[in-house]
Amino acid sequence: MMVIGCPGSGKSTLSRLMAKKTGFPLVHLDQLFWNSGWQEKSREEFDSILTEELQKDRWIIDGNYSRTISMRLERADTVVFMDYPSVVCAYRVLKRVITRYGESRSDMGENCPERFDMSFLKYVWHFRKTERPKLISRLSEAEGKHIIVIKNEKDRKAFLKKLEDKACK
Repeated sequence: MMVIGCPGSGKSTLSRLMAKKTGFPLVHLDQLFWNSGWQEKSREEFDSILTEELQKDRWIIDGNYSRTISMRLERADTVVFMDYPSVVCAYRVLKRVITRYGESRSDMGENCPERFDMSFLKYVWHFRKTERPKLISRLSEAEGKHIIVIKNEKDRKAFLKKLEDKACK
């Protein structure tokens, strides 16, 4: 299962809940990509680590990293697309920066503290216009994949309820 969408849409939170309900191993792409102190891994190292994770039978992978979407789509059977409005995502990113400034999140690389980054905030604000169409195009070409689009909290709760009901059977 892969979880994609705009930063601030709740990908990591949903992924953690999905992992808890399914027992599937959880992989955060940000953890794989970032070395300590916001230093990027090389493309080769990142791809190697991701390829190793993709060889496993089951997983939930949280994150976009558009360059590697094809690799993940090839192995995924389910894609959850968090398609929240820009204003919601921008608000959540700002709230996260304010409430967790200087702290490193569990879904990030080690020693990558939360910080204010205007270019990242602009990316979030323009995501629906610039990145969303590309994601939708990629998903429309993904034959045989179960695509779930979550647009709001009602959708998210319904999805988690279905997941819980399946896990209980």
